[in-house]
Amino acid sequence: MLNFSRLKIGFIISSILFFFYIFLGNFNFINKTNLFLDKKVNLGLDLQGGSYLLLEIDMNPLINKKLEEKTVDLKKKFNEKKLDFKNLNILNNKITFEIKNSSQKEIAINIINKTNNEENIFSRINKNNIENSNKDFVYKIEKDVFILQFNEEHIKRLKKDAINQSIEIVRKRVDQLGTKEPTIQQKGENRIIVELPGLSDPSTFKNILGKTAQLNFKFIKTGNSSGDNLGFEKVKNKSDGLFIEVEKRLIVSGENLTDAQPGFDRETNQSIVSFKFDNIGAKKFANATKDNVGRPLAIILDNEILSSPVIREPILTGSGQISGGFTVEEANQLAILLRAGALPAPMKIIEERTVGADLGKDSIRYGIISFIAGFLLVFIYMVYAYKLFGIFANISLLLNIVILISVLSIFGSTLTLPGIAGIVLTVGMAIDTNVIIYERAKEELKIEKSNIIAFDIAYKKSLLTIIDSNLTTLIAGIILFYLGNGPVKGFAVTLCVGLITSFFTAFTVSRLMVSKYLMNNKFKVINI
Repeated sequence: MLNFSRLKIGFIISSILFFFYIFLGNFNFINKTNLFLDKKVNLGLDLQGGSYLLLEIDMNPLINKKLEEKTVDLKKKFNEKKLDFKNLNILNNKITFEIKNSSQKEIAINIINKTNNEENIFSRINKNNIENSNKDFVYKIEKDVFILQFNEEHIKRLKKDAINQSIEIVRKRVDQLGTKEPTIQQKGENRIIVELPGLSDPSTFKNILGKTAQLNFKFIKTGNSSGDNLGFEKVKNKSDGLFIEVEKRLIVSGENLTDAQPGFDRETNQSIVSFKFDNIGAKKFANATKDNVGRPLAIILDNEILSSPVIREPILTGSGQISGGFTVEEANQLAILLRAGALPAPMKIIEERTVGADLGKDSIRYGIISFIAGFLLVFIYMVYAYKLFGIFANISLLLNIVILISVLSIFGSTLTLPGIAGIVLTVGMAIDTNVIIYERAKEELKIEKSNIIAFDIAYKKSLLTIIDSNLTTLIAGIILFYLGNGPVKGFAVTLCVGLITSFFTAFTVSRLMVSKYLMNNKFKVINI
């Protein structure tokens, strides 16, 4: 255990120099330009200040939207089969319609069953009104009135998909605005926490995060419009506030966008947003504009018409532009929203906090004070208890902190106040490894005359004990990381990394110093 080849010594020294280089970069002592070495530890919201937002997803519009899609689909199929129906409505998250002629009831059932076979969305409620949980929809018939609704399992899936999609879209929107190391995570069933370190004014983020950014292209109703048997709906026009009738039929949506960039119109010098569709969207857009030359097309964002250009000629390139009297900032924000994608459901900010930088500085100062106090107490005790070997342990402990900070820097981790607590705890646990070894060496020196053999046996016999104690703590730290969130994760990260680095320094750096000292004092009586 005490034998070190030149290769091992070279590896230990080069590793220490490498970690020192990373460590010093956190204090701007050197100018790093390499992509791998320009990392540093990021300070969390509680250390450098910033903004905290708690968002809540409103699922009702999403459920209503899904019901509207099915309503349009049903209406189309009913018209194809010439079914005589009335009062096709959505009320209280249920689709209801009435058959005028009772003899056509079986036709309606066949349409629903056919839709069920094709799309796996409908199922019949039995006589006891028990829902079939394998289907997305359930339906029942009361006299001539059909009532359709989502079952609970499908609503749970919608919620789960919506929260996951919303987290990714919020992350994209935040990233495109250039905020470093944001924390975005789920809280409960329908809430999202967004922490923005270093941001004192979240107004821009609030404007962007609060918009659904549902972009749709639909034709405006004209004198010869039929609505393709799907009907029309009224949408507010942004420019004058009036409501305009547009077809319910969707030409193409923002889901088919691949890019959106702010710019200026060369003729009017107004701010615009240029967009580009994917292959599917480009094909849909080309077919629609080719068959509707001369018709006004409504560009709708979140149920508001931004602009309504007239189709002068077929648009076959799959690209276009949106104009709506935007300012430069509005055009830039709209481009960001479109690039990031639309939220599946509206979100609202239910809690907002701003943490001042002064509070963060106080946290850092108290954290550093607690670390220094803990380290000094450990340093004094180790020198008092183990003399020169205590100094070796203290040097190893210092290097352990350097390596710990360096590892966090390499992975770009965010350091929070609980993370500092984890580092302070690591100081005590790291020195514990050396205490176990030295106490074992004391026992071996009582029965073994050779200092080298005594310490060699001490390292060997202490190894399993140290691995066992560190491994159990490491498992606890991993569980905290996966089950916890926010501050708990920060604590778990520094604890786990600190355990690994302390094991490394104890059995490399500290052992190397002990080995060299013993080799130079083979026959000297050692007091430990």
